[in-house]
Amino acid sequence: MSRPLRIDAVLVQAVIAGALSFAHLHDLAEAAGQTGWKAWAYPVSVDLLLVAVWRRLRTERSRMAWFWFLVALVASLGANIATAGLLDLDHVPAWLRILVAGWPALAFLGGTLLAHSPTPVGDRVPVPPAQAPDPDPTPERDPITAPEPAPALPEAFAPAVPPALIDHARKVATEHRTRTGTDIDTATLRARLGIPEDLAGAIAAQLA
Repeated sequence: MSRPLRIDAVLVQAVIAGALSFAHLHDLAEAAGQTGWKAWAYPVSVDLLLVAVWRRLRTERSRMAWFWFLVALVASLGANIATAGLLDLDHVPAWLRILVAGWPALAFLGGTLLAHSPTPVGDRVPVPPAQAPDPDPTPERDPITAPEPAPALPEAFAPAVPPALIDHARKVATEHRTRTGTDIDTATLRARLGIPEDLAGAIAAQLA
């Protein structure tokens, strides 16, 4: 089922306004000495520059885009005002002829700059911000660990002492204490018993 045709008032208004502006630009260009197809090309050039600038302003509101928008707007608006009876189209002044003749070069420059300018800001890849320095400049310190204890040394080999020798040594020690009033030392015990030093030490440890 086909949908009924609906007329958009905004679109109709745009078509009418565009046609009138197109005709005014054509009449001004023709009055300034641009005849034939050249007079029809002028309104196309002005309107296309306006469209190109408007599309650029939707993505990038730079000074360059605004400048060329004003240039195209002045060219279009000026042509419409000039054909409203304020200017004698049969006797166009020289300065206006110069402006109309120089418009193609100006429009070409504006279109080229708009088409080949740098990428809009919205399409650029964002650069990550630099990491802020640590407010605490104190370097980190490694935790202090207690040194491991040294391995215990093996106990010295203690020689075996016969029980009879221990009894004899105890008697010698008792006699020495009775006579001198002091305990017998290892050197004296070794000399009295006539035994090696290690054996005397083992006996003295058992007598203590």
